[in-house]
Amino acid sequence: MLSARSLADAGTVSDRVRLVGLSFLMLFVELALIRWTGSNVVYLSYFSNFVLLGSFLGIGIGFLRARAKVDLSGWAPLVLGAFVLVIAVAPVKITQDNADVFTFSSLSAGGPPREVVLPLIFLASAAVLALIAEGVARTFARFDNLDAYKYDLLGSILGIVAFSALSFLRLPPLAWGLVAGAVVVAMVLPRVPTVPQVVGIVILVVVLAVESFSPNLAWSPYYKVKAAPNPDLDDNLQVDVNGVPHQVHQTPEFAPGKGVYDVVRPPSLDDVLIIGAGGGNDVAVALERGAQHVDAVEIDPKLYELGRDRHPSRPYDDPRVDIHIDDGRAFLERSEREYDLILLALPDSITLIGGQSALRLESYLFTEEAMESARDRLKPDGVFTMYNYYREDWLIDRYGSMLEGVYGRAPCLQDVLPAYGPNGVALTGFSASREESSIECTEAGRARTWQASGEIPEPATDDHPYPYLRTRSLPTIYAVSLALILLVSLLAVRGVAGPMRPMTRFADLFFMGVAFLLLETKNVVQFALLFGTTWFVNALVFGGVLSSVLLAIAVSRRVTFKRPELLYGLLLASLVVAFFLPPELLLDLALVPRFLAAVTIAFTPIFTANLVFTQRFKDTGDSTTAFGANLLGSMVGGVLEYLALVTGYRSLLVVVAVLYGLAFLFGRRHLGVRAAA
Repeated sequence: MLSARSLADAGTVSDRVRLVGLSFLMLFVELALIRWTGSNVVYLSYFSNFVLLGSFLGIGIGFLRARAKVDLSGWAPLVLGAFVLVIAVAPVKITQDNADVFTFSSLSAGGPPREVVLPLIFLASAAVLALIAEGVARTFARFDNLDAYKYDLLGSILGIVAFSALSFLRLPPLAWGLVAGAVVVAMVLPRVPTVPQVVGIVILVVVLAVESFSPNLAWSPYYKVKAAPNPDLDDNLQVDVNGVPHQVHQTPEFAPGKGVYDVVRPPSLDDVLIIGAGGGNDVAVALERGAQHVDAVEIDPKLYELGRDRHPSRPYDDPRVDIHIDDGRAFLERSEREYDLILLALPDSITLIGGQSALRLESYLFTEEAMESARDRLKPDGVFTMYNYYREDWLIDRYGSMLEGVYGRAPCLQDVLPAYGPNGVALTGFSASREESSIECTEAGRARTWQASGEIPEPATDDHPYPYLRTRSLPTIYAVSLALILLVSLLAVRGVAGPMRPMTRFADLFFMGVAFLLLETKNVVQFALLFGTTWFVNALVFGGVLSSVLLAIAVSRRVTFKRPELLYGLLLASLVVAFFLPPELLLDLALVPRFLAAVTIAFTPIFTANLVFTQRFKDTGDSTTAFGANLLGSMVGGVLEYLALVTGYRSLLVVVAVLYGLAFLFGRRHLGVRAAA
């Protein structure tokens, strides 16, 4: 009955090319699923890590199945096509105004509830990746351990490069489907693909083609962007991202942010910085108010282009405006200009850094250190202002307290737009300055001096950049979901691999996988802070991590450490340095020395950790089971990543050190064997 031919054995492509190609397919599909499901299932814009966790589980299971008699890898295209079809025909919109989940959005309810959606997407992601990974693993087993690992990494690096190139070119999902389908076909040539493979590829390409050629849709590196005139808003252009209303292009007369100028009174507007410039509403208002120069910062190039080409006031055509496609915090840290006005204009990304548990694109704009950085970029009488739909009194109190601490006086709190309708929420703004006369905080501007309404939450910081999380805690939805994920994963591994006892011989590799995922997470967020939360920085970090692993393999092929326990000592030392070195010291450096220092601090423990892994892995007798145990450890590491919501990111290094200590304890007998040899 199982007629789909194995991806691992389907044709005459050499094993080397096949392993690279299938590893490419595995990582490329993982990245595409994270991106595509998040654009179609609203909830995954905030919880994309669930897809990542499912992918890790699936890859681990695929490797554990490598020695099974029945090869299921040939069914991967059909299962992938079915998954994409189901998501496409059953769009999900979810009402989410739960303060415990720090996603303050008002979305219309529709589709199945999240309790159904999240488990199904987790399991479907695991199934797709398990089938692809099984093809990888069966080819993996034909090589020497380190050779197999090397070719797997080469394919993974190529997968990152390819997906990053498509992101750079802003090609729609059809391009992703064509790439995945072409790789599948290439892996089975010169034989004819089976019917399930052809059907799966056709479904995948047709569904993505229909979406890609839908009217008014475009794809940026971050979002699925829909832009169309809204007849209820005088046919002004409304921009939705990932299915959520995001911006409306309006002339200065009707722009929401015009109200902030009822409060701010800097002596001049010679230099204005607008972060979150988007389609250009706030840029147009600043120009109308007499700004002589505007630095407009927008992280998403497509949102800027829509404003450039279709905003009724054409603010980006004005020679007084310089546009910067960049992360706002990164621009603040690099800029040497002083401003009369710095405006954070509704910078609400509604999406996460790729695959991270809770770090949104704008998270580092609302930390204590970011507000200090903005203050340092102001002229002595300059004004800092920010506005958004804050929704929660405790969030208003958090920002008010932070600004009071930074500027030495309570900020001005303003209803930029009052609430309207039975469930309306006011558009609220803060303004702060070192010069009292630069702000006119009066009732005429619907403004008053901020006063705490209750217990003030602790400030968000660069180490704990979660402004939308009220306390250092793990929200109930996460705790329950993660517990269920671990339970399902345990049952799935038990069902695939049989009794768990035989796998305990690779317990050290399991703990290395847990630790390495946390170490990778720490580096992703560290580089996001130092260089911006852009897709490009994210891709460079993941590419750098895999390149460091590849270098460790090259070293381990040529060198056998007679005392491998010393590597653990070097790893611990590098973690200690990373823990005690404050990030603000790196932020104070110029760009080039900052980059060199960051690379050294971040990648030394990664490189050393992979020397530890490769020294252990290269002599294992069962490479696929060993690698599967390591991958399952990575999945558990993805769960433990949520500890950062409680501890902050710096403390993850302590957890990493403990985990590598456990790997050392469970792997001591292997160290002894190597020393004796």
